[in-house]
Amino acid sequence: MRRPPNILLLMADQWRADCLGFAGHPVVETPHLDELSCDGVHFRQAYSSCPTCIPARAALLTGLGQGSHGRTRYADGVAWDYPATLPGLLAQGGYHTQCVGKMHVHPARSLQGFHHVILHDGSLGIHRRAPLDYDYADDYRRWLRQHTHGRADLRDTGLGVNSWVVAPWPHAEHLHPTNWVASECVDFLRRRDPTKPFFLKASFVRPHPPFDPPEHYLRRYEQKPLPPVAMGDWVPQRENDRRGLRASFGRGQVDPVQAERARRAYFALITQIDAQINRILLELKDQGLDDNTLILFLSDHGELLGDHQLWAKAMPFDGSARIPFILRPPPSWGLRGGRACDDLVELRDVLPTLCEAAGVSVPASVEGRSVLPHIRGERAPDWRSTLHGEHEFGDESNHWLTDGAEKYVWFSARGEELLFDLRADPREEKNLAAARPERVALWRNRLIDELAARGAEHVREARLPSPAALTGQASGLR
Repeated sequence: MRRPPNILLLMADQWRADCLGFAGHPVVETPHLDELSCDGVHFRQAYSSCPTCIPARAALLTGLGQGSHGRTRYADGVAWDYPATLPGLLAQGGYHTQCVGKMHVHPARSLQGFHHVILHDGSLGIHRRAPLDYDYADDYRRWLRQHTHGRADLRDTGLGVNSWVVAPWPHAEHLHPTNWVASECVDFLRRRDPTKPFFLKASFVRPHPPFDPPEHYLRRYEQKPLPPVAMGDWVPQRENDRRGLRASFGRGQVDPVQAERARRAYFALITQIDAQINRILLELKDQGLDDNTLILFLSDHGELLGDHQLWAKAMPFDGSARIPFILRPPPSWGLRGGRACDDLVELRDVLPTLCEAAGVSVPASVEGRSVLPHIRGERAPDWRSTLHGEHEFGDESNHWLTDGAEKYVWFSARGEELLFDLRADPREEKNLAAARPERVALWRNRLIDELAARGAEHVREARLPSPAALTGQASGLR
């Protein structure tokens, strides 16, 4: 009987779907992920249906959509109490499970089914305001201080965690959190239980801001001509609006020099992660583990990076909601790689995919679908035809639907509707809502059906509910 495969989940934070060299980005260098894609399948229509860190990670760990896992906004400090999680199921199935890096659960030390977690969640969020010493919530911060004799902190650059301001990493490169995640993963591979298959989640905090790449990575992008940002004809014109520099997610114009510098730093962080991923892949090969290891690379959501005068995430546009998703099956399976798939996949599909690969039963409550048939060159006849996304975000609260060819967006707080032809306009620059009212009506009715199925009472009159009716209703918001 064939031994179950090892599973390596490589997860970045805030990595746009288009920022991959092999996928045609004109600037970004990702040579090691490019090589990985040659042996795997690239899912070009992969989405984060609720694109901020906490709800995205809930979907990945539970296999549930946002209507069921209950998180349709960024809400830190709310307990995670799900009965079935991906690492828990794999641990029950005989896997040695470990996460290194970002979890973003609550309490911070909640294992969520992992045997062990070595934690770094970034800026530490609510834990900087907690009465406890926040060292307990972050292993990397303590390690950094130990290796700099107490002279270093995560904020030494002076950068904010959701800002576009740039400063090079001020310490030795091996002390950067990206390198630390890779180092701890290599250490796990050397000290794991060799009698069991392993599930290792390497969870990088970057390229999420702060934009703090080591200097030499930043220099690689200094002279590269950058492609223009996407700019929709639907974007309201603002003069010298710098609201995006606030502590939360930003909307508005920013100084063009700052914006260009931010884009270069973001690409530099991506290239740094690509190199550190290769450190982990080299260790797999050195230990003779590669042949029976399944590798999945993805992100929790994207980064708007100035598209449509927007920064960060939580928005329905592809820069925010579409994610990289590369699955490389174990070479021992003998499957053909170097392929692309345009079927709609999302983060809730990760749990059933990895459980099927491991031979572990999936609870009936799981709503995602395994993508392994696509890896085998098959396609389920009832594969999803549309995908629903949303995010509570104050005045920018939104719902969206896509079938991969069109995207419909409804901003619930102001009733604005957008319609994009993704095949003719992949940058989402032309709003066709006024020109194609029949298509808008079709998509609007699909959204009504989606919300009605979740119990939104006001859609029974065949109209979208008011913003007040939507707030906190039907989705069990936490």
